[in-house]
Amino acid sequence: MSREAPRQRSDIGDPAPVEDGNRRAEPARILVVEDDFLVAMQVEAALADAGFAVAGTAASAEEAIALAASHHPTLIVMDIRLAGTRDGVDAALEIHRALGLRCVFASAHADPEMRRRAAPAEPLGWLQKPYNMFSLVEAIRSALTALRAPR
Repeated sequence: MSREAPRQRSDIGDPAPVEDGNRRAEPARILVVEDDFLVAMQVEAALADAGFAVAGTAASAEEAIALAASHHPTLIVMDIRLAGTRDGVDAALEIHRALGLRCVFASAHADPEMRRRAAPAEPLGWLQKPYNMFSLVEAIRSALTALRAPR
């Protein structure tokens, strides 16, 4: 009978837990919006290794909006080019208007016009593709810190 070695946490540091009064802090819940299946799997694994909870994965704007409404994540990692007719900026704008949730955009498409269009969603960061998982986790930590800061 073979036993697997216990899973080791990566060296990308401790997660940024969400404080909840006197209760033990729960890990931040991250919704991943990415239409490339392999990239989405890699992002999910990196988030789990860093101690975050993955609230779900969406490949289209419509799916992202539905998951955000039903799962109420702490933060969204949003690709801009998605499957379907709507893009990640459309999804982020609708999610922000309806639910007040914010995102970190992760995309190769972050030209000034795209950033201007996305500005009303109050993005917490931009991660230029291709990116490594360390950069992703650091961007998420920075975004969570910004979420906790007084406005």
